[in-house]
Amino acid sequence: MRYNLSEVTAIIRDRRTIYPEQYSTRKIHKEQIELLLNNAVWAPTHGMTQPWRFIVFQENALNDLAETLGSIYLSETPKEKQVDSKLGKLMSRPKMASAVIALILHREEGTRISEEDDFAAISCAVQNMHLTATAQGIGAFWSTPGIMKSERFHEFLGLTNEQRCVGLFYLGYPSIEWPKGQRKPIEYLTEWKQ
Repeated sequence: MRYNLSEVTAIIRDRRTIYPEQYSTRKIHKEQIELLLNNAVWAPTHGMTQPWRFIVFQENALNDLAETLGSIYLSETPKEKQVDSKLGKLMSRPKMASAVIALILHREEGTRISEEDDFAAISCAVQNMHLTATAQGIGAFWSTPGIMKSERFHEFLGLTNEQRCVGLFYLGYPSIEWPKGQRKPIEYLTEWKQ
């Protein structure tokens, strides 16, 4: 065997969504984020499109992100549909994180690769990031707020017409015990044909 399979399996099975409300104030070093991103780009990518781009928010930029999310929510959500708790999360979560990475799907002009294939690739990249975070004891949360589809948010991120945001990846050291998890056994999910 090339690698310690029990350790690889343990990391995969230990991966959890850990929310910003569960983060401590301990800071994540730039080198740790670079490792996440370097591992992300080794995800499978159909046609080698490598359709991922990343925008990393730290320090004061987290406040800018929080204010922008709140401002867009208030201006683009009809007053009667606004929910205080949702606004609160949009504005507080970036400030609770040590870093937030905007996940950008980048489509090459004229590509023959489908958008579904490129989205699958960036999803695999996020899984690589999440597993790397888990191995380092860092909590992570892939958030997909509706605001990420907003033209104002697109402009805030400086995206081109070939790009769209597919989520915000929050990072922070947990202030809680690492959560336990469970999954259905494969017997309930798998059909074997011979």
